[in-house]
This record gives sequence, C-alpha cells and structure tokens, in this order.
Amino acid sequence: MYARSTTIHGNPQSVDEGIAVVRTEDMPALRRLDGCMGLSMLADRDSGRCIVTTSWRDQAAMNASEDAVRTASQRTLEVLGGEARVEEWEIAAMHRVHESHSGTCSRVTWMRTAPENVDKAVDAVRLSLMPKLDDLPGFCSVSVLVRRDEGISVATVSYDSRADLEAAAEGAREFREDFGPSLGIEVTDTADFDLCIADLRVPESM
Repeated sequence: MYARSTTIHGNPQSVDEGIAVVRTEDMPALRRLDGCMGLSMLADRDSGRCIVTTSWRDQAAMNASEDAVRTASQRTLEVLGGEARVEEWEIAAMHRVHESHSGTCSRVTWMRTAPENVDKAVDAVRLSLMPKLDDLPGFCSVSVLVRRDEGISVATVSYDSRADLEAAAEGAREFREDFGPSLGIEVTDTADFDLCIADLRVPESM
C-alpha cells in the first residue's frame, strides 16, 4: 500500500476549524475516490503544524488521485493558512495493538539512511523495535513509511494519552542516539502530535 502526506504549517488558532473541515469535507470526498483506503490527521495545536495522510490501495490509484486530492485540500489550506508540502510514500510496516481513541497522541520520527539500506532498517524496526513497543504502557500502533530511492523514512508511534507518550521519551532517545546510528540511520526530526482523525485503514504488516 501507499500513502500521500500533506504537511501544513498553519495558524494555531485555526487548527480545530481545520480538523473539522478535513473530517466533514475532505474525508468524504476522498473516500469516494477509487483506491482510497482511508485518512488520518495529526495536529500540533501549539505550533499549528498539521499532517493529513491518505492511504491508497496501490501506487497507480495514488497517482491517479493527485488532482482530486489537490482540489479537496484547498479548503483546508484556506482555513489553516500557510504552505502545504506534499510527499508520497510506500507503507513498509504497520503494527496495531488496538484502535486509537479520543486523546491518542503520536510521536513522529523522520529518518535518513543510504537508499540501499532502507530494507535493512525497516527489518530491524520490525524485529527489534516493534516487540519492545508492545510492552510499553499505552502503546497503540506504529507505522513506517519509506521513500526508497531517497533513503528517507518516517515512523509514527501512537499512545493512549499524552502521559503515555511522554513516559516513552527515554525509549525514543535510545533509538535516536544508540539503536538508529548502529544501523546507519540518522534521525533528522521528531515531533509530537494529537491524533485527531484516525481512519487510515491500513492492515497489519510486520
């Protein structure tokens, strides 16, 4: 499966209105497109940074949807303000212990490695990191998206609450400073968000 993410650095005061527009306008329109599986939205209400991600059955469906997605996103951009950055990904891994709910929070980690090492890095996350996440209090799910040709990946780990997310900070530090570098993975950015819409509908793939 594949995913398209739209990152908007908007007005913090407009985030809740933007969430409502995505839920009531963008989401129904996109779900009618052939091959669209679902949608999620992450939001940082303090900074105004929002990430809307759509999932697609295959790359052909994602490519065919480009114009329709751009049109559907215009209203959200008008509400949130700011510029949009659109990125396309392959969904390399998804592991879910249980569904998210109101109050779920996510930590997103952006990473870079040599393009030829992407599969090795994803396998290491599957075999070493995912089993450890299962044991963390409040752990909900983890997904890994990749752009193989560029050696870029992004991992999103979701927790039941902000408190659970903050309690997992030490594990995130270990990955950033120890586990990642041992595999030739550079962490380029990390950020915490509220998971405001969780309907990506990506099946388990470990």
